[in-house]
Amino acid sequence: MDTASTAELPDVIAEVRGKLGMITLNRPKALNALSLAMVRDLLATLLAWQKDESILGVAIRGSNRDGVFGAFCAGGDIRFLHAAGSGGNPQLEDFFTEEYALNHLIHHFGKPYIAFMDGIVMGGGMGISQGGSLRIVTERTKMAMPETAIGLFPDVGGGYFLSRCPGAVGEWLALSGDTIGAGDALAFGLADGCMPAEQQAELWETLATTDFANVEALNAVVRSRFVAVESKSAAHRAEIDRCFAQPTVAAIEQALDAGSDWARAVAATLRKRSPLMLHVVLEQIRRARRMTLSEDLRMERDMVRHCFYLRPGQSETLEGIRALAVDKDHSPRWNPARIEEVGDAQWLAFFDSPWPAYSHPLAMLKD
Repeated sequence: MDTASTAELPDVIAEVRGKLGMITLNRPKALNALSLAMVRDLLATLLAWQKDESILGVAIRGSNRDGVFGAFCAGGDIRFLHAAGSGGNPQLEDFFTEEYALNHLIHHFGKPYIAFMDGIVMGGGMGISQGGSLRIVTERTKMAMPETAIGLFPDVGGGYFLSRCPGAVGEWLALSGDTIGAGDALAFGLADGCMPAEQQAELWETLATTDFANVEALNAVVRSRFVAVESKSAAHRAEIDRCFAQPTVAAIEQALDAGSDWARAVAATLRKRSPLMLHVVLEQIRRARRMTLSEDLRMERDMVRHCFYLRPGQSETLEGIRALAVDKDHSPRWNPARIEEVGDAQWLAFFDSPWPAYSHPLAMLKD
């Protein structure tokens, strides 16, 4: 593929080269944020390739304004979510149902799924990479689930994969939305290997042009490129586990405030987030530890419905997106305004399913 001509190509470029199905996310001006059309293209492509016996595996990468790699995927299209949620567009419901079905398919794909997680990998970008069999990070990787900054929660299976990080790392990443690099991603089980960013193009071409005898040969070629990398958060692990294992959001904030400079900075971050959604997210991560992926995705589908419709005219998500991406005043008016003002009934309501089990939009998902 000629990188100079990607501007004329669709937002999802799917091609079969050799024994691999190869996908390039091609919406660089939006950091490859996923639209409903992109979710549908990805789903249709992967379902076809899953059944095609001539395709040994899949590789997926992002693109940037100057060519390929450099940015993987910054998440879902939050401007669309704001417009759809504000205007009653039913495609809002379609987006989450189909995105979560896509996330589930990737986890259960049954063939190698190699994600080149270069540059920004956030939100929905994690959803289309965490289910992969080989998740590759680079020295440029900026990984996060930053949804609490927009009054949302780490969805796309975030409850499932964050809750399986060691210790209380999942609570830290989910509540704060802090960004981590390659070393932490590996240490926390959110990546399988790191390779130098400059070597990605060569590996991509090798995958496309090698007549692999089997899956093992394919995996071996990828793994042979991996290099050692240091975890930058290792020094804070004991403090993370101690503070974020506290039973409530208020107790977590108090423990952080009593800690190191780093911990106090995290506490300051939490105070900028939606107090209501912090309570919802803490419960999400802790429930998800006992759930299968399908159960977690169904729970998250319930939760996201409530994010937009539980409190008409008072959606924390619409307010968070407004402040960050629409009006860009960076002054969300959260309701309640303080962590101490959130009542149990307010956050517990997010976990009541709007559907009977047999009518759930993700009832078909199996583990």
